Amino acid sequence: MEKLTIIKVGGKIVEEEQSLHQLLSGFSKIEGYKLLVHGGGRSATKLAERLGIESHMVNGRRITDKATLEVVTMVYGGLVNKNIVAGLQALGVNALGLTGTDLNIIRSEKRPVKDIDYGFVGDVKEVNGEMLSNLISLGIVPVLAPLTHDKQGNILNTNADTIAGETAKGLAQKFDVELVYCFEKKGVLMDENDDDSVIPVLRKADFEKLIAEKVIQGGMIPKLENAFEALDAGVKKVIITEASQIGKETGTTVMI
Repeated sequence: MEKLTIIKVGGKIVEEEQSLHQLLSGFSKIEGYKLLVHGGGRSATKLAERLGIESHMVNGRRITDKATLEVVTMVYGGLVNKNIVAGLQALGVNALGLTGTDLNIIRSEKRPVKDIDYGFVGDVKEVNGEMLSNLISLGIVPVLAPLTHDKQGNILNTNADTIAGETAKGLAQKFDVELVYCFEKKGVLMDENDDDSVIPVLRKADFEKLIAEKVIQGGMIPKLENAFEALDAGVKKVIITEASQIGKETGTTVMI
């Protein structure tokens, strides 16, 4: 099978011109098949504030009421997605911006209320790997925004790390998939105040121990949960690293 590199990027990287250009430049140099998944939560939070809509987060995940859903749809599926696609076209990458609703790429179900009501948030149920594979084989580079649909006409906000992990799982039978989570730090850190305290290899037992010790917390928890699930489903490699280090095999390698 041929190699497919899936890059997930979010945070200020996609929202600041200089860091976005650096990210897209590095992404454009990746050889072979590739796919980009992006977030944009900070931009959504900023726009929500301007509109007088309060944002609420629980364990790194956004509570999405109706007003917030409208904001994230505009920001993720519009502003951020199309800025990335335009930037890639300028670098000679034939990118296609998609949400999970387009071409029935990702179907989800509204998350059931247990301890927390997350609102209009989707849990992924199916990734259309066949459709994505066909696009990729044509030389198209998909750029996925973190929005899905329930096939009942409803758009659902869906965690971008989850989108990346589920997409990697959905394509693992068709490609040798390498999944790379990019963010502002050099990798998973032992000390959040020390950017050089990178954990080079993180196994599942260590992950659970570090959560109990509160070394790993917040948004890093769902990122790593998705990483381990992807490996269990046949993804060849998962790396968490700084966006500027794409293709350099640095950062934290996640292993079962």
